Amino acid sequence: MSMEYEHQLMAMQISPADAHGTTPGKEQQAAGVGILLQIMMLVLSFVLGHVLRRHKFYYLPEASASLLIGLIVGGLANISNTETNIRTWFNFHEEFFFLFLLPPIIFQSGFSLSPKPFFSNFGAIVTFAILGTLISSVVTGILVYLGGLIYLTYRLPFVECLMFGALISATDPVTVLSIFQELGTDMNLYALVFGESVLNDAMAISLYRTMSLVRSHASSGQNFFMVIVRFLETFVGSMSAGVGVGFTSALLFKYAGLDIDNLQNLECCLFVLFPYFSYMLAEGLGLSGIVSILFTGIVMKHYTYSNLSENSQRFVSSFFHLISSLAETFVFIYMGFDIAMEQHSWSHVGFIFFSIIFIGVARAANVFSCAYLVNLVRPAHRQIPLKHQRALWYSGLRGAMAFALALQSVHDLPEGHGQTIFTATTAIIVLTVLLIGGSTGTMLEALQVVGDGLEGTLGESFEGNNGYIAPSYNEEASSGNRIKMKLKEFHQSTASFTALDRNYLTPFFTSQNGDEVEELGKIELAWISSSYFHWSTIKR
Repeated sequence: MSMEYEHQLMAMQISPADAHGTTPGKEQQAAGVGILLQIMMLVLSFVLGHVLRRHKFYYLPEASASLLIGLIVGGLANISNTETNIRTWFNFHEEFFFLFLLPPIIFQSGFSLSPKPFFSNFGAIVTFAILGTLISSVVTGILVYLGGLIYLTYRLPFVECLMFGALISATDPVTVLSIFQELGTDMNLYALVFGESVLNDAMAISLYRTMSLVRSHASSGQNFFMVIVRFLETFVGSMSAGVGVGFTSALLFKYAGLDIDNLQNLECCLFVLFPYFSYMLAEGLGLSGIVSILFTGIVMKHYTYSNLSENSQRFVSSFFHLISSLAETFVFIYMGFDIAMEQHSWSHVGFIFFSIIFIGVARAANVFSCAYLVNLVRPAHRQIPLKHQRALWYSGLRGAMAFALALQSVHDLPEGHGQTIFTATTAIIVLTVLLIGGSTGTMLEALQVVGDGLEGTLGESFEGNNGYIAPSYNEEASSGNRIKMKLKEFHQSTASFTALDRNYLTPFFTSQNGDEVEELGKIELAWISSSYFHWSTIKR
């Protein structure tokens, strides 16, 4: 609109909205209709998910149903020629995505971790999440780059291939985990899949931001050492910020005396604010808010949560579960809607096809190599069986984090490159969520891991040192196998951390001593085990 035209409208006291036939009242009405449509889609997703779960129809999990609802509504919008109006209703900036939708999902992931199975498999989880994600990212990036060199795929610069490898390595097995719970699988397998997905989001976003920084400073000749330093600065700095905020909250709730009846509202409000404080602190320092809020969730559940009153504990658990469920469902709906409405770069179908193959190969390199290293450390009765390794490989769905980073890549990369990566990522998300998520039940039955349940594994997994396994090492091991012995020494540090936590950290940061926490953990574990056994018996 020209400046002269605007001045004429102002002289006539006519607003630009009125000149185009729209008034503020109509805009408000359109916004209300848009919000109503979003609420209806959310309600439909939750109701449909409940009906499917109640009838044990595992071929269409809740996440898949939400994605399909978004696809259908977006497709209908295109057919009915109402794309422009509906796009204005659903048009939100990626800042809304990163600041309001992702944080509660990531915090709930850390907050809902069960300490016993998580720390029992902590060494394996860290290996899969950190070393495995690094392997997966590098292998994917190299394969995509080589595919471009031999004209199999759309050719991208090497650093951009590594950025794509990093963002597509972020797994989101929410669909698989829900089916794991429904069918009853081995607790250690569940802990590995869940723990890896929680920590690998932090690793993937740190790798992506590091590669993005390398790309933007490519002309300055940064060497490989500086890349490693920058990655450690982002990951370790963000983790330290999150852990520091979590410990600060634990001390506040321990000594502030908020666990009395007339201060429970204040107690709950402060608890809810700390995760966002952690997120904004990290972002303000130029670090990763996602990594920070994840570790804040882990620390706050382990230490701060026990300092709350019983009513506040029930409230915050329900509140964060509610908010994360709404956010995650909305993310899948939006992904489906955006896929149907967005102008995608479908001219590079070969890039999408071969990328799916490449991430399957990279996932295999991740899982089987890391499982081999973990099995070098573990005693025979604790090794990860091959069927569990295959289940881990199959569980590598892509979801919210990969979508968010791909959305960001559209702005970070040159025109065409970012759009191609975004199109490939959304296609991979749809295929993995619908096909892999829908076939998870069949996969579990084929691998014969259904019904491995808690009752047969809890006794083995959590006996000994406060729920952590102290491996029995073979004293007659070959003196030449130094790598294996070093790995075993590293594994022993888990038990040392347990003793440190029980004897020093728990008494300092909570109002309970280590023995009380241990007894509560045993009671909680026994209750979970008996409930799981009862559920599995009913299902059979």
